[in-house]
Amino acid sequence: MTEVSPLLSTPLHIEFPESLPVSGRREEIEAAMREHQVVIVCGETGSGKTTQLPKIALQMGRGKLNAKPGQRPQLIGHTQPRRIAASSVAKRIAEELKTPLGEVVGFKVRFQDRLSKDASVKLMTDGILLAETQTDPDLRAYDTIIIDEAHERSLNIDFL
Repeated sequence: MTEVSPLLSTPLHIEFPESLPVSGRREEIEAAMREHQVVIVCGETGSGKTTQLPKIALQMGRGKLNAKPGQRPQLIGHTQPRRIAASSVAKRIAEELKTPLGEVVGFKVRFQDRLSKDASVKLMTDGILLAETQTDPDLRAYDTIIIDEAHERSLNIDFL
């Protein structure tokens, strides 16, 4: 699928590798995301949950680049338990979308922010998202929040 947005210098190419199990369940995941406020996606390591779920949300019309005129642009938030994971996952998704890091997909971790004002997908640690609740208690800056590795219990995840 190719998306064209006035916020991008080039069209956005969203592809879903057939080798990943999540790609094969894309329609089912989209339907669940449309119908429910909270969706839990379980799958084996390497099934594509981390890299494909934000792309599914983009394809569904979520994220800033899909905002309609007069509509408040919102982010797709995606938490990772560690800084290195947040930055490497952001780089991987940007690479898959064939866009520079920060343009459509970026990351924000302690001491490092690689996110343009028009980016649609924001990778971050759960601590960054939790800190944002101080100024945005309802997290209205986001239309989608993906909490990855939620089984790695922490106080931050429990609060979120």
